[in-house]
Amino acid sequence: MELKVIENTKKRMIFELKGADHSFCNALKKELWADSTIRAAAYKIAHPLIGVPKFIVETNGQKDAQSVLKAAAARLKKTNKEFLTLFNKAK
Repeated sequence: MELKVIENTKKRMIFELKGADHSFCNALKKELWADSTIRAAAYKIAHPLIGVPKFIVETNGQKDAQSVLKAAAARLKKTNKEFLTLFNKAK
């Protein structure tokens, strides 16, 4: 997966996630909304076959958008690791 930053200010970040699909994008969006400082967290894929997901993340200014994104990605990574551990135990 490749992240291409289009805009990065304190309150707003717009980026593309080349190689990502709806599954990952929805999980990241949901994790972003878990932060109380988020004002907007959404993505779109312009074309279903060749489109690249484009995200917009906006905060209320208490935290900068990039740090909120990093924290959400870290929480998502932890959740996935826990799931994998439980899945391997179930085998």
